[in-house]
Amino acid sequence: MYTISHAAALTGVPVATLRAWERRYAVVTPTRTEAGYRLYDDQALQLLSAMGALVAAGWSPRQAAEHLLAGRAGAADEPSGDRASGDRGSGDRGSGDRGSGVEVETTVGLDLGALSRGAADHDPRAIERTLDEAFAVGGFERVVDEWLLPALRVLGADWQSGAVDVAGEHLVSATVHRRLGAALDAAGRAARAPRVAVGLPHGSRHELGVLAFAVVLRRAGIDVVYLGADLPPENWVAAVRRHQPAAVVLAAATRIDVVPVRETVAALRGASPELGIYVGGSAQDEVRAGAVTLGHSLRRAAEVITGSLSPA
Repeated sequence: MYTISHAAALTGVPVATLRAWERRYAVVTPTRTEAGYRLYDDQALQLLSAMGALVAAGWSPRQAAEHLLAGRAGAADEPSGDRASGDRGSGDRGSGDRGSGVEVETTVGLDLGALSRGAADHDPRAIERTLDEAFAVGGFERVVDEWLLPALRVLGADWQSGAVDVAGEHLVSATVHRRLGAALDAAGRAARAPRVAVGLPHGSRHELGVLAFAVVLRRAGIDVVYLGADLPPENWVAAVRRHQPAAVVLAAATRIDVVPVRETVAALRGASPELGIYVGGSAQDEVRAGAVTLGHSLRRAAEVITGSLSPA
């Protein structure tokens, strides 16, 4: 069990916000000690983390709460191994359906819950169709910033709440990974462009955001060396020596990644004091010393790097 202060630290949701969500939306009902202090269990933390992810993706707190409560009710009502009846292609998205929730459109007019519904239904065609439709709406950078990454946060929230299972989440992740890999190849390589190495530290496997950023950088004219996930510090140092990049980009997608990123930054800084080191991801602000934070817009982050590498 966790106190409210501990719950706030683990979920990233301020104490005052936790109290407000409990009071207004009844997403969780913590137990109380004899002295009246709130205590949260692991399931409550998962729901609060999921709600925080949805709000960060652009949902209103009320929409996020309705979505999570509907998903939890659907999971409880649905017999094990048997999905709710009904034609998923009919457009019926009742509140009892897993991964359905509330449809929220982004500024590019796309539904943030579409990937999550495809995951809940284990429907690869629907997932592919959703991606096709999304990338037909606008430029790659805008669609990734304003729809794909927020939609993946919604998917993560639905997985945390139990509305989407592990297989469904992996189905979406694998499909998106293939799509981004193809986009990276299609972007080509610019001749005599500044080189940047991009990847994740050891133990980190949340690859889609950093892979999307590699695509954005390559489309911006950077010679990207994409190193992928789970790279130990000594291998980062070896890669920098081999490829001689002007800068590297790491990502701290979660708080668990903060220490590995710090270790990698320290190793790189010790081996190459003049190397430009940048960090992105949801937990980037916790990395602090030794690296420049990039913020949470891939387009603006690419502008920061291209600007820093341009001749004076």
